[in-house]
Parts: sequence; C-alpha cells; structure tokens
Amino acid sequence: MDSIISLVENHIEYAPWIIFGLLLLAGFNVPVPEDGMLFVAATFAARNPEQLPQLFAAVYLGAYLSDLICYGLGRYLGPKLSHWRLFAKIMNQDKIDRVAGYYRDYGMLTLLFGRFVPFGVRNILFLTAGLGHMNAVKFAVADLVACTLSSVVFFSVYYRYGQKIVLIVQEVNVALFVLAVSVGAYFYFKRKNAA
Repeated sequence: MDSIISLVENHIEYAPWIIFGLLLLAGFNVPVPEDGMLFVAATFAARNPEQLPQLFAAVYLGAYLSDLICYGLGRYLGPKLSHWRLFAKIMNQDKIDRVAGYYRDYGMLTLLFGRFVPFGVRNILFLTAGLGHMNAVKFAVADLVACTLSSVVFFSVYYRYGQKIVLIVQEVNVALFVLAVSVGAYFYFKRKNAA
C-alpha cells in the first residue's frame, strides 16, 4: 500500500482522477471505501496544499456520482442485479424490504442518517431507493445534502488531524453501525410483533 501511495504522490496531478475513478467504481458495488478515499484525498491535500481544490472536488463528485449510479442501477435494472456477483450479496429480499420500510416510515431521514453508516450500508440504501422507484429528484437532492455534509466534515477532519483521528473515526463508524443495526432490529421486531 505504501508503494502505491508513494507512486501516486510522485504523480500527484493524477491523484484526483484516480480517486474520482475509484469512487465511480464503488457505485457498481466494487468494494472501494468512500471513507478511505476521503482520508487519502485529505492526506494528499495536506501534503500538497496546491492540489486541495482538485482533491476535494474529486472525492466529493466521485462520492455523489457513485450514489447516483447505485440508485440508477436499482431503478433501471432492478431484480436483474441479483444475477451479478457484485450485487448478489446485498440483493437479499429481507434487507431490501427492511430498508424500503425505513424509507416509507422515515423518508429522507433514512438517507441522511444512512449516509454516515459505514460497512456497505450506503450502497444498500441507494440501491433500495432505486429498486423502490423513489422519486429521482428527491433522491438526488437529499443525497446531495447528505453527501455534501459528510464529505465536508470528514475531509476537513482528516485534512486537519490526519492519521491521529483515523482510530477515533473508525470507532465512531463501528458505533454508528451497531446503532443502525440495533435501531433496525428494534423496528423490524416491533413491526413483526404488530403484524
């Protein structure tokens, strides 16, 4: 990994394009962690301040367009995605129904909160929004707000504190994930018992 980072730093002018391209792949469910790309972009920006605008634009636009790709795949390809290896694991009907229920019950708050939950939850949210034919404009606007907020916050924190903050952010991510799973389980069992 260090050799890749040093290679990119020796050719820093290409880093924004590499980060942008990797994030677009994440929209197709290729396991490229958005948080990792935010950290890499911010770290490169801290070491190369002249590249800060390009690096932030790359990670921000890459993350947002990745979300739209995932939403679009769910909306236009729908159940056919279950035949693609990259999507087969998250095309579990129970997961889709559960997330669709959150959208139905909590609307855009699901997307805004879910944007901060790591470990592949984001792609499930975006894909499910597409599968459920959520209004495309509403999705795009809500995700733009959520993506802007998360990108600015995480990029700024990583830019300012670098490696020192990574462990704290990882612990917060784990806590958010556990919280999201707990809330999801609570509402799932509450709904199941009410039925």
